Order: sequence, then C-alpha cells, then structure tokens
Amino acid sequence: MKEAEIRQLLAANLLSAFSVVLSAVVPAFFWDGFTVLGTHLAWLCSCCVCVSTLSIILHLVLKPNLSPKRSSFAHKISRFLKCCIYFFMSCILFHTIIVLYGAPLIESVTETFLFAVLLSTFTTLQCLCMLGPNIQAWIRVFSKNGAMSIWESSLQITTMCSILGAWFGAFPIPLDWDRPWQVWPISCSLGATFGYMAGLIIAPLWIHWNRKQLTYKSR
Repeated sequence: MKEAEIRQLLAANLLSAFSVVLSAVVPAFFWDGFTVLGTHLAWLCSCCVCVSTLSIILHLVLKPNLSPKRSSFAHKISRFLKCCIYFFMSCILFHTIIVLYGAPLIESVTETFLFAVLLSTFTTLQCLCMLGPNIQAWIRVFSKNGAMSIWESSLQITTMCSILGAWFGAFPIPLDWDRPWQVWPISCSLGATFGYMAGLIIAPLWIHWNRKQLTYKSR
C-alpha cells in the first residue's frame, strides 16, 4: 500500500471536512443572523450543497474507482439519471426510517426530510460518487472484508460514523433540559455531521496504522 495514496486520501477527507465548516461560515457573510442553531434548516441546505459539490469535484479530479472501459455519452447520461433517482429514493427511505424511529409524522415534515437529505449526502451520495448506481458493489463494500481499496475502506468508516452519530444525537431530545439544540432535528443532524467529520479523520489514520494487515484483492 503506497503512502502517497494514503496521504491523498487524508487530503481529500480534510477538504471534505473543511466543506462542512465552510457551510457554517460562508452564508453568515451574506445572511444577517445566520447561525447553525438559529437558522438550522438553512444550514442543512448549505451543508448538503457544500458537501455534495466538493464530493463530486473530488471524484472527478481524483477518480478513485475509475472504470477502465470507456463509456458513451448516452451511458453517462443514463448513469447520471440513475444516480439522481437513487439519491432521491435514499432521501425517501431515510425519511421513512426516521419517522419509524419516532420522528413526527405530520409535524416538522420539512425538518425531517432535510435531515434525511443530510444523511443521504453523507452516505448515499458518497457511494454514488465512488461506486455508481451499482447495488451489488454497495453490498460488496459493506460486507465483511469487501473493500478493495483504501477509498472503499474510508467509505465504510465515514458511512457508519455518520449513521451512528445521528443515532447518538437523538439521545438528548427526550430530556427536559429545554436547550435550543434539543429542538428536532438539530441534535441528530449535528450528531450526523460530527460523526461524518470524525469518520473522515479516523479513516486515513486507521488505514495508516493497519496498512500492513490490509490486503486488497481484486474480485
């Protein structure tokens, strides 16, 4: 395993983490009163846009899982449309799961859906950028010893950290502390965001420390 590839992964992940920071800082220059807590829905949109844009740019520049086969323009359009459909389906699926876990069904629909979009951005969009609309590849990557590159190992870690962060973020909501950040879905979205950023930092470090034990085999 090349150290240069690990450094490239670390740099890409740090840029992704920096995009989250920018989503909270840049809008404040153009929107008076913009804060992560006070205008949380606006921040959710800003974060999704920043992370999505940088993820797509990094994929186009680094091309970690570039297929050796050349594809036609029609195939690229079809692939893009499938990715859009998969992302939208992911938002609906996350929204449904969140409601089943106790989120309001009718009230706060916008908040719940934007939280679902945020989770899809941290998880599904990353899979689409790296693996494309290939469900079999997704199943392979998230199965035991299924990763075939350090990029796929990083994808595993960041995805799991994002979901776990959202889950842990739900714990303070029922408590009677009456804190502003306990309003739905602030603690969950912040938990998912911190989990995502933690995964971005943990992934290259974990891969570096375990590089001698990691053997990626083509399947």
